[in-house]
Amino acid sequence: MNDATPRPPWWRNGVPFYVIQIATVLALFFVDLTWEGVAVALGSYVLRMFGITAGYHRYFAHRGFKTGRGFQFVLAFLGSASAQKGVLWWSGHHVDHHRFSDTERDLHSPKQGFWWSHLGWMMVPEFEGTPKKQLDQFAAFPELVWLNHWWVVAPVAWCVALLALGGWTWVFWGFFVSTLFLWHGTFTINSLAHVWGRRRYATTDTSRNNFWLSLITLGEGWHNNHHHYPSTANQGFFWWEVDMSYVALLGLERLGVVWDLRRPPGWVLEGRARRGAPIGSALVQPPAPAVATAPAAPLALQESD
Repeated sequence: MNDATPRPPWWRNGVPFYVIQIATVLALFFVDLTWEGVAVALGSYVLRMFGITAGYHRYFAHRGFKTGRGFQFVLAFLGSASAQKGVLWWSGHHVDHHRFSDTERDLHSPKQGFWWSHLGWMMVPEFEGTPKKQLDQFAAFPELVWLNHWWVVAPVAWCVALLALGGWTWVFWGFFVSTLFLWHGTFTINSLAHVWGRRRYATTDTSRNNFWLSLITLGEGWHNNHHHYPSTANQGFFWWEVDMSYVALLGLERLGVVWDLRRPPGWVLEGRARRGAPIGSALVQPPAPAVATAPAAPLALQESD
């Protein structure tokens, strides 16, 4: 899709999506705000965001670490409970995003407009199918293929669990309010992380690093790092780059739940374009200072006769 190609009328396909959000916002005016409700919403947000960041993204799309079959399914279930479609659908399309980032074949480049990159691309029939390559890669795990197709089971099960634990109040805060923020928190990486922030690496796209987006997405905001070297368990490459998904993975690594966490090699941290290239060759170079030149000497006045 490019600027000359009319965008599909995606907004016509999102009625349930709009209804959930509008109803949730309106209900907030009639539901008492309590610390318990906020805590349930926050806990649900963090758990399912981890399912997206560590599961859908770093594991299923980029294989940034290894784990067993059981925890692999847990990650897929947590991500599915965020109601962002199936695990293989999400991760497969994300791989395509990296292949064509910010070109006319990119699924959700902000060059096609903010709302298209934020959520519109998810609603068009063109992208409804799961990429075959991703299905083939995980064909040995029928439970994942099933969950990818029946992903709606996960958010329903999440609501049932919340209902059993705390009644409809927990369902409202732990699913509806939490999901509202979870959706738009995740979507900001597509819509804002290519237009807002700073660039460390001279990638072929417009990806940027953004501290604030990293806070709300448990570390996904270090997007320029990620596009420069995608297949890592961490996206914050340096100690000052907050990446809570990676912190959680380190804890799980100590427990033996995950292992073989992939980290950027030294040559990436040194800013090399590739192994053996000069240090700093991959970094965004500041513009060269203008060379000062001496002003031209005034022409001598000719003496008149």
